[in-house]
Amino acid sequence: MKKLFITMLLIFACASCAYAFEDITVEEKPPVLTQKEYDNEDAIHPEIAFDWLEIPVNIRTQQADKFKNIIFDNNSNIYLSKEEFNREFNKYKKDTEYKHHYMLANNGVTEDEDAKYNPFYYKKDTLVIYAIQFKNNFHNSLYYTAYGKLYYVDITSDNYPNFPYYSMQYDRKGNLRSAIYFVSNDIQYMYNPDKEFLGVWYKDKMYDINGKQISTREGW
Repeated sequence: MKKLFITMLLIFACASCAYAFEDITVEEKPPVLTQKEYDNEDAIHPEIAFDWLEIPVNIRTQQADKFKNIIFDNNSNIYLSKEEFNREFNKYKKDTEYKHHYMLANNGVTEDEDAKYNPFYYKKDTLVIYAIQFKNNFHNSLYYTAYGKLYYVDITSDNYPNFPYYSMQYDRKGNLRSAIYFVSNDIQYMYNPDKEFLGVWYKDKMYDINGKQISTREGW
């Protein structure tokens, strides 16, 4: 079964050498940091039955289109043009405290009074990406390279952390990379930048519009 992944190419330079790390995988799952909010007592987490494999294809199409229209509504405050993205996130393009944040993430610190942190490792021992979710703006999760350069951004809709909500992922230039509609903790509908339905995740498995399993993910 083919695993869905994002390939990252990162160049780490030091005084006398440079290292190229390829194929760092980031699983397509609910935003890494925001899932921590699942334990929030004030959040609403309904139990939703997964019936994708039982319903006819025309009903699947209707559901996928319904969520697509919600995500890509012209009034959505997280469906941003490049200009809007740059106005909002230019100040985050460089993490001015990257040495401190890298140290925290690399030493297993997941939370402090200001933010939540999450590391991504190359071959489980070299931290190449760290993510920050500031508590004063928990709708944004910022992903940085080891030297504090913004890599991409997750933005969640206003309803987060209550289900349902949706999120959009942008690269550092403001290009939309993917969009996800979260029905529940276990069920997410995924779309590409062209608004095309990619599939629905149920826990660790993704299914296409015909109910065929097309991908898996780890760590669910």
